[in-house]
Amino acid sequence: MLVMKFGGTSMGDAECISRVAGLVTSARETDPQRVVVVSAMGGVTNGILAAARAACAGEAMARQGIEALRMRHEATARALLVTPAERDAALAAMAARLDEVVRCCDSMATLGEATVRSLDRVAGVGEQLASILLAAALRERGVAAEAVAATELIVTDAHFGAAEPDLEASRPRVRARLLPLVEAGVVPVVTGYIAATAEGVPTTLGRGGSDFSAAILGACLDADAVWIWSDVDGILTADPNIVPEARTLEELSYADAATLAAFGAEVLHPKTVAPLVERGIPLRLLNTFNPSHPGTRIVAQPTGDGRRPPAIISTRGLRLLEVTGNGGRWGPAIAGRALSALAMAGAEVLMFSQSYSERTLTLLVRQSDAEASLTALQREFEEDLARRHVARLAALGQVGTISVVGAAGRDGAAIVPKTFAALGRLDAQIVSVAQSASEYHVSVVVPEEQVDDVVRFIHRELNA
Repeated sequence: MLVMKFGGTSMGDAECISRVAGLVTSARETDPQRVVVVSAMGGVTNGILAAARAACAGEAMARQGIEALRMRHEATARALLVTPAERDAALAAMAARLDEVVRCCDSMATLGEATVRSLDRVAGVGEQLASILLAAALRERGVAAEAVAATELIVTDAHFGAAEPDLEASRPRVRARLLPLVEAGVVPVVTGYIAATAEGVPTTLGRGGSDFSAAILGACLDADAVWIWSDVDGILTADPNIVPEARTLEELSYADAATLAAFGAEVLHPKTVAPLVERGIPLRLLNTFNPSHPGTRIVAQPTGDGRRPPAIISTRGLRLLEVTGNGGRWGPAIAGRALSALAMAGAEVLMFSQSYSERTLTLLVRQSDAEASLTALQREFEEDLARRHVARLAALGQVGTISVVGAAGRDGAAIVPKTFAALGRLDAQIVSVAQSASEYHVSVVVPEEQVDDVVRFIHRELNA
């Protein structure tokens, strides 16, 4: 059995969805039993969440945003589906889902607030719309297919916005719902990203969680393989938009893939690998728009001697926050309080460092979380500021991170000194550094405008 997952760019419009339907259809030659997982069309989830938040603020643009999404999906259905019966059924099913979003937004407007729980109720509608469209497109190609909501399958806790799946509880549900379909020759087209509590309350697995959904289903079904399709040729040695000569890493271990994902490799969600490891299910990362490329294969034990080029992962849109002490009490408790406050505010801290000599704590967050994070810190340290135990809270400049990850083992350990030597030759402005005890990966923070130059230089130096 093969699990195939397609991301938002792969599902971007009618032409893209038709291409995906072709890939799923052609896969039956080697894998007659297939399960497909889909993300929402590109930009749809952001649009739905923006509409929900606008509704809370009483803004008319909430309805306008939903109607724009309705028009986009209707236009896609009309361009994609030629059979009147399939087209009309898809239009009706999508209208019902979007009408539910309107009702939820109206409720949020009445209450004047959008809880994370209420946002989870609407956040996955884009995936439902995408599954309806792809299932219909497959049926038009003569492939029996059925759209399936993952709320029927994947059981999670009630940590809305980034719920944790319960694989033991999910496994019987997944198998009971999907195995009869695939054994009957029907392709289930499952919504990624969403799930539900044991009581049936909708949850989400966090942004980019459709990869995770595919891995969960693969593990529960004891699949032979999981294929994740995006718009790049697997995991590369650097972002090809920055380094055109970047090469695909043909094969990685589970451990190396998980490390790269944790450092921000956008082609793979950080939690994707874990469900596959125990059952030894291979994962392949492929390009929807270049399907003949072999992509990256992720397995327990790569073939060969384990050597590979280092991978350089870059991330932009980040902000540094700084807590500055003023003598007196300063210690680990300060970091603990700051991290706890940001966690309560729902902000992910990507990196932090504390200097006892300078009495400063620096925290790295996403730009989108910066304002809420600073507010949370001001609230947490309000009394300390008043008593001058904390001298200042500040949001510093916009920055980016560059992480260099070598292969685990003897050869990978040389990556850290080589990276620092390259940075020294470039005379780059390094704002912060984080190095793991494993010695084969290091991350540096630089001003955002320097990210591209630093990535290009390091890639050239490490691959000379």
